[in-house]
Amino acid sequence: MSLQNIIEEKLSQAFTPDYLLVENESHMHNVLAGSEMHFKIQIVSADFDGQMLLKRHRAVNKVLEEELAGPIHALSMHTFTKEEWEQRNGQVPTSPPCQGGGK
Repeated sequence: MSLQNIIEEKLSQAFTPDYLLVENESHMHNVLAGSEMHFKIQIVSADFDGQMLLKRHRAVNKVLEEELAGPIHALSMHTFTKEEWEQRNGQVPTSPPCQGGGK
């Protein structure tokens, strides 16, 4: 199972999201082709209702604790309640291009 699939499975089980997108953005960095090291997560869950952003991110970090200690090098998180997601029309910022490592 790919690391992306593991992340998707863990987040789905932990948060029962209304929406979840896990993107492998490793190709945007100076890593070997096919690497799974840089990820962007978009997750919408009722579990985030009433929680400040920091608490949401800590909850995601806890679920992915093992992966963050090993294969994940960078993780971008966009955590929303359903209402927040609707207000944003399902839009999140585009990840910037890599600024280091020879790219």
